[in-house]
Amino acid sequence: MAMATSKTTASKSTKTKSKSKGAPSIKTFSSAVKYLLNQTDFERMRVVQYDEETFKLDRMRDLLDAIGNPQDAVSMIHVAGTVGKGSTVAMLSSMLRGNGYTVGEYTSPHLETIRERVVVNNTMVEEDAFVSLLAEVVSAAESKKIEPTFFEFMTAIAFKYFADEAVDLAIIETGLGGRLDSTNVIHPIMTLITEIDLDHTHILGNTLEEIAKEKAGIFKKGVPALSAAQTTEVAEVLKGCAEQKGATLQVIGDDIEFSSRFGGGPDGRQHTRICLITEETNYMHIPVPLEGEHQAKNCALALAAVNLLATMEYSIDELSTYDSLAQTNVEGRMEMICHRPRILVDGAHNPSSLTTLMKAVGAHIPYDSMVCIFGCCQDKDVEGMLHRVGLGADKIIFTKAKGNQRAASPKILQKTFAEQSGKMTQIADTLEEALEIAAQAASRDDLICVTGSFYLVGEAKKYIKKLEAKRN
Repeated sequence: MAMATSKTTASKSTKTKSKSKGAPSIKTFSSAVKYLLNQTDFERMRVVQYDEETFKLDRMRDLLDAIGNPQDAVSMIHVAGTVGKGSTVAMLSSMLRGNGYTVGEYTSPHLETIRERVVVNNTMVEEDAFVSLLAEVVSAAESKKIEPTFFEFMTAIAFKYFADEAVDLAIIETGLGGRLDSTNVIHPIMTLITEIDLDHTHILGNTLEEIAKEKAGIFKKGVPALSAAQTTEVAEVLKGCAEQKGATLQVIGDDIEFSSRFGGGPDGRQHTRICLITEETNYMHIPVPLEGEHQAKNCALALAAVNLLATMEYSIDELSTYDSLAQTNVEGRMEMICHRPRILVDGAHNPSSLTTLMKAVGAHIPYDSMVCIFGCCQDKDVEGMLHRVGLGADKIIFTKAKGNQRAASPKILQKTFAEQSGKMTQIADTLEEALEIAAQAASRDDLICVTGSFYLVGEAKKYIKKLEAKRN
């Protein structure tokens, strides 16, 4: 490839897949990863029983208690929502670091290495530290006869690491929903809700209102909450939930004045700028650092969070805030990982995010035709996702990520797409094969776009890096 760089069901028990050998076997990073991958992992399961028995918060509380409740030693910001969590966390973290704060980030999923989920000041947890942390958590769990899931182990590791590193603030992203998410055992200083859309409908609900209620489960009595701009119906649900919990909620666009403008800048490129007017500060014509009009909502939420922190006696300097916001970078979202041929990756994994991706590509990246390499999880709104991809791609190659039990069959994706579009499609058994096919078909002015799944995006990044390493 001529490239140059530039039906498993979770039962109501959460017993691990196989009997653990215990903490002594966790001595290297590879053994730590192997141990974790051998635990119950709802992220990779096709069907999950979504209730208080499967997602047992008391189990998470017991685990944290066994390691000394490190979450109580850290000031935390809790983030839930359907789309935009990763971008919001990245922009907020960048601004806080620019103001001199040590910031922890706990996010999911990861693209290339599990260490991406636990970050302090934009640096992943070191392998040795990760091994020691996991060994400590496993030992504590075994002593209390607790059997945590993959995500519960990761959450405990993150909280312990942030406490050990004495971070000033930790931004905690929910893994699934909010109400029953393992992270929902913290008492944060602030909660944030990004845009609510349809996703995980088989678990969280079939309507925006039902999903909003699950996300609003992170609201806490006396803890201020902020929401990105929402539909009227969703905003009403969130406000109702906040009132029930005794939380003060401000919805951007309703309670905080917000506007955005997309247009050409002095450099000839298209940019999005936002205005956000709060009681304390007027943020006027602020450039959004991430591409795509949809990032305006995420940027506004991150700025509103910084403004709220300033009212909590955190020291915030406007110039430092603007400068550091401009430095925000998010891997796996509108990321060009290769320039000959041009390969763009984006982890858009629902119809809404695919719509914004196609619009953003059209607005920011000139190309003759787009070859889209697409794969997704079978529990998603597959028909809706395929419709969005079909609106932007000229040719589609269906494939799937390795090792993802939830991945939809490429043959089924092709058949489903054929029922709604006459565009040219192919099937590739692996991502590597799909990239080879796309590279042969693409000219210098064409664009190859890998999307539909973070698993697929992570695999693409690893593959390109491997090719570059061989070349160098």
